[in-house]
Amino acid sequence: MSTKGSAKEPKVAAKPAARRPLIPAVLLKFIMALSGAVLVLYLVVHMIGNLQIFWGQTAINGYAEWLRTLLQPVLGWEGFVWVVRIALTLSVVGHIWAATLLALRAKRARPVKYAAGNKVKGSYTARTMRWGGVIVLLFIIWHILDLTVGVVNPSGQHLKPYENITADFTPERWYITLWYVLALVAIWFHLRHGLWSAVQTLGKSSNRREKVLKTGATVFSTVLIVGFLIVPISATFGWI
Repeated sequence: MSTKGSAKEPKVAAKPAARRPLIPAVLLKFIMALSGAVLVLYLVVHMIGNLQIFWGQTAINGYAEWLRTLLQPVLGWEGFVWVVRIALTLSVVGHIWAATLLALRAKRARPVKYAAGNKVKGSYTARTMRWGGVIVLLFIIWHILDLTVGVVNPSGQHLKPYENITADFTPERWYITLWYVLALVAIWFHLRHGLWSAVQTLGKSSNRREKVLKTGATVFSTVLIVGFLIVPISATFGWI
């Protein structure tokens, strides 16, 4: 009697199902979008505040003091400023944390490398956001030390932004102006891509509207960054 096919085939152990992450990607993307919105809103208000310098020394110094007295009966002197600082710190930390987790998950989940066409686009986007984010973080640290704390500023006077800005961006300190320009360009790239990504995450993008939305993100980012750039450049060339 033939025994062909009667032998039992060895059982192949089933691969364990991938565990679901404790923090879903949807929540991480929501944190990215929410923290990004807080940061963008702050950038808009901060840019408008900076432009007070073109109305003269009294205007921008008075603006700086006004911020410290805002909601003073409730929060006390500088209370509002500290609320903003805490909100910004939480937003920055949350943004970096969520972005890092999402990037690591995307890298682990990619079974094969990019095809030739997508490799260039994917690598460029990843490098721009990664290194742009590092430059932005370093710039934030320097900016705080320079024009908030004043420890690396030639003037460093509390509640004297006009004196601090004009002392910081003199022609002799052209390298400081250049550093600010390069950092703000990095913020432009980061902001433009971030706005576009946020729109896609929220499901507001479509093939028909893609070009319009990208143009809107580019225009918004450009206007915002030009509003920041004009201050150090004007100080360097003596226009203020």
